[in-house]
Amino acid sequence: MSPDFMSHDLAAALCLVLVIEGLVLFAAPRSWQTMVREALKMEPNRLRIFGAVAMVAGLLFLQLVH
Repeated sequence: MSPDFMSHDLAAALCLVLVIEGLVLFAAPRSWQTMVREALKMEPNRLRIFGAVAMVAGLLFLQLVH
């Protein structure tokens, strides 16, 4: 694989992240605000663990579909 191909895939993936984030904010802004308020109450380590679990789940799912 050429570096140009990989950078194109990375750019496409980042664009999809922006679309999904924007969709959540557009479709359910109040729910998003509530979720952020609850996240502010959580300990940083718990948020870090949640983020790590989300990354691992995403990587595993990516392996399944790729």
